[in-house]
Amino acid sequence: MAIFAQNEDMHFLPESLEWYVENHSQDEPELLKELTRETHLKVIQPRMLTGHYQGRLLSMLSKLQRPKNILEIGTYTGYSAICLAEGLHPEGTLHTIDVNEELHAMQRTYFDRSGAGDRIVQHTGNALDIIPGLPLKFDLMYIDAEKKEYLSYYEVVMEKVNPGCLIISDNVLWSGKVLEEVKSGDKTTPVLLEYNKRLKEDPRVETVLLSIRDGLTLSRVL
Repeated sequence: MAIFAQNEDMHFLPESLEWYVENHSQDEPELLKELTRETHLKVIQPRMLTGHYQGRLLSMLSKLQRPKNILEIGTYTGYSAICLAEGLHPEGTLHTIDVNEELHAMQRTYFDRSGAGDRIVQHTGNALDIIPGLPLKFDLMYIDAEKKEYLSYYEVVMEKVNPGCLIISDNVLWSGKVLEEVKSGDKTTPVLLEYNKRLKEDPRVETVLLSIRDGLTLSRVL
């Protein structure tokens, strides 16, 4: 039996309480509201959007970190990249990777409108192939792509971190499935269980798992 109350939108708190939290946090920028609307109209699986509250958290973390270089694995329509770019150092760059070339033009339109377009570099393809070839190290990373590859992503990004780098991992609660008996044929939950264990036990990082939406882990490189 599931311990968490689950639904398709990953609301673990009562919706009335989520409304209160969002309405007592920074307002969602108008550009991101527009991106949300267009994503729901034109793109499949709009639930993959970062969303207002989590987006404001990513923005705040980036502003606190003031990163020179950001790496994002999993762009989707660009919502989270725009949030992260809000804290980017004026001379910094954000590299974002996604396998879906069809979303490239939509991403670029909103990146350019955000005012940070000239500092956001898009990569299309397998992140595990692309990351080793990036000739720089990063101060902030956001992992939100293929969940079955999280362990592989983690090992490859650890070769590209500066001391103090903040690694943010999304969907680590996996709709509460991390607390359930793993079902036959489920290849994703076991990976996330091992991933969460790895982050907790890895002496190279200090980790806090936040119960925000579908779970968000913050790992600081020592």
